[in-house]
Amino acid sequence: MAIKKVTEKYKHHKEAPVPKGRLLAIGGHESKGEGNKSKEQERNVEFESEEILKFFVSEIKGSNPTVVVIPTASTIPDKMAKEYVKVFSELGVTNIEVLDIRSRDDVNDKKHWEKIEKAAGIYFSGGDQLRLSSILGGTDLLQLMKERYTYDDILIAGTSAGAVALSTPMIYEVMTQGGYIKGDVRITTGLEFLKNVAFDTHFIQRGRMVRMAQCIITNPGCIGIGLEEDTAVYVTEGREMLVVGSGLMTVVDGMNLDSTDIYEIGTGEPFSVRGLRVHLLAADQKYTLPTFDKLHL
Repeated sequence: MAIKKVTEKYKHHKEAPVPKGRLLAIGGHESKGEGNKSKEQERNVEFESEEILKFFVSEIKGSNPTVVVIPTASTIPDKMAKEYVKVFSELGVTNIEVLDIRSRDDVNDKKHWEKIEKAAGIYFSGGDQLRLSSILGGTDLLQLMKERYTYDDILIAGTSAGAVALSTPMIYEVMTQGGYIKGDVRITTGLEFLKNVAFDTHFIQRGRMVRMAQCIITNPGCIGIGLEEDTAVYVTEGREMLVVGSGLMTVVDGMNLDSTDIYEIGTGEPFSVRGLRVHLLAADQKYTLPTFDKLHL
């Protein structure tokens, strides 16, 4: 009853806005039409060449829209940018810009601001998610992207590290194989387009279930979203999710877990957990994030 009374008391207050923008988080190794399919894709009758990138292009709004590619996460940004410029051009995008940001000194270039202001779609490449959070975190340019995501109908996508960085918390390093040792899953703040969500990529291919479990049981108010390669989740209204691509999305929910010893054991010991909920969702399946009303912008 106490919770209900508090809710009634404050129900007249203005809530945080529902974002008008949309997100597309991709699990990495999305098909680019080069004809190289994995063994799983060869056997998967649902596999479609370039499906995710075609979806990205189809969901960009406006006449002759601009797509901005951000290869900041990569240590080979020129090569990465060239690859995506090529594939987006082949898919019919005629206005493609590249943000060549390699350090925090590069962020303040006025040309970057102008490109983000006119973008209908933004695409973060793969690489190292810590490069994205360390270079863009706290900058006016990132704030502009988040404002556009909140108030404009823009599509912001990221693949591999670019997807992991879209949310908070953000896994950036794992010290042991699988991440079953307490303290070996390193977590920081991502770009925060989505809060209380942790994305992880290459999820089945690289056996990342246990490291996601550690992330979630230390942050049980968050939902873990594991994306397999050539698989994406399309997020609208900040919480409605649709699976796209040839693989599975894994949902890891610890909000109602029964018990864990993560807070009792010492650093370096294996952890235990009971009652963790897991959902496996294939293409066209939908999932609604069980988020609470946001009290702060």
